[in-house]
Amino acid sequence: MSEIAGQTGLRAGATAVVNESYSFACMRCGHGWEQSYEIEHHTDATGHEFVLYVADGKVVPSPLSRPSCQNCDGHVLRIMRPGRVASARDAAHRSHRVPPPAGPVEAPAPAAEGPAEPRAQHHWHLSDLLHPFQRKAS
Repeated sequence: MSEIAGQTGLRAGATAVVNESYSFACMRCGHGWEQSYEIEHHTDATGHEFVLYVADGKVVPSPLSRPSCQNCDGHVLRIMRPGRVASARDAAHRSHRVPPPAGPVEAPAPAAEGPAEPRAQHHWHLSDLLHPFQRKAS
């Protein structure tokens, strides 16, 4: 999910850049998207380290602190590893394909009608039903 970039292309004062990508799914409206970030590591004048998240060349808030949906501004999001939204879209696209038209269907031949075999029948008698409850003489 992340890789450390070399020292080329850093903003002024950045000591390192880590590239991370995430997949997001809104639990409110179902919208899904993916975003890549350059996470720049900096040190301020007092020696404290901080990071800046950069997406599409702009400094943005951390996607992990309080993300919001690009579609409905909802704040209940599922954050996943990169590629999850694309794989879900591919699966949905495959399942909605129209199957080829069906060819001719042959009906099964009717069964030859003949005398039906008699089914075994058992006639129950009251004594059969009461047999388990009968007392044994001792």
